[in-house]
Amino acid sequence: MTVLVSVWGAAPGVGKSTLCAGLSRSLAGAGLRVDHFREEEILSRSEFAAVAEEFGATGAVGLETPAAATERYVASVLAAGDDVVVADALVPFVPTLLAMGHGEEAIDAFMADLTGVLAPVRPVVVFLDGDAGAALSRAVEREGPEWLDRYVGKLAAYEVSPPVSDLASAVTYLGRERAVTLDVVRRYGWGLIVVERVDELTPGEVLGAVEQGLKPWLPQLP
Repeated sequence: MTVLVSVWGAAPGVGKSTLCAGLSRSLAGAGLRVDHFREEEILSRSEFAAVAEEFGATGAVGLETPAAATERYVASVLAAGDDVVVADALVPFVPTLLAMGHGEEAIDAFMADLTGVLAPVRPVVVFLDGDAGAALSRAVEREGPEWLDRYVGKLAAYEVSPPVSDLASAVTYLGRERAVTLDVVRRYGWGLIVVERVDELTPGEVLGAVEQGLKPWLPQLP
């Protein structure tokens, strides 16, 4: 059965993309057929064209649109015969839905539908947990000081709750993202691997922890 591994984290800069790249190589090296779904590909994958179009036209996305796109994507994965999908910040879409103003009751109903959509695959969320402030600082070091202004400005424009106006309030908001994401994943019985204190670990240590955690779903891992 295909396994969909969706990687999330406590904040940008926590190491999601690095983990996804390393994990994709590791799984392919174990002889598995892997689809590495990069975060930016949600704007270019044909199955998600409606999501990109709706967001481009209105600046928001309705609940039905990502669910329908995910259903199309699951069908394409099964048709391709992939063993594993390694997705950088794809399902369960919680940060996007919060940014679009959807409340936790609406997100809960969406998760019920999404769990049904993902029934043909095994969804496993890998959550890289750690200090959100440290992760944001690492993102600034990598991207430059202007990146933080853009990030805070984006969250402020979405009028998220609690509101964001600076680094400290962004960290507070990311705490809510984390709590809602982990809560719904647990309540709907998805696989969940939480790697704690990732800001204190090397990328190799994070990858090793995730590989170990994935063995119940992917026994082919060495």
